[in-house]
Amino acid sequence: MADIIALFIPMVFAACIVIAIRVVVNARLRRRLAETHASEELVRLMFLSDQENSRLASLKWGIVLILTGIAFGIIDVANLTYDDPASYGVIFAAIGLGMVGYHLLQRQRD
Repeated sequence: MADIIALFIPMVFAACIVIAIRVVVNARLRRRLAETHASEELVRLMFLSDQENSRLASLKWGIVLILTGIAFGIIDVANLTYDDPASYGVIFAAIGLGMVGYHLLQRQRD
């Protein structure tokens, strides 16, 4: 199990880098809007859109993380190790199912 956790350390590091870049880009966009004196309506619409996207992103990652946790439970119950290709298959299948499930929910919503 410790080996699987060690596998996720670079993934978490990469995710942190992506989040940091996104925060910087969003801050620059907001500063640019303030400098160009964008209309109040445009700023309000962008704020509402950001809120909706944030809420939906939380839903998506919640689904993915729950299914990933279930995948780790399956790996533990099946006594698989980090050397077994089936371990990676279970994890990637859970992540894929989470993404597909989210998009199906989105399609029904729209």
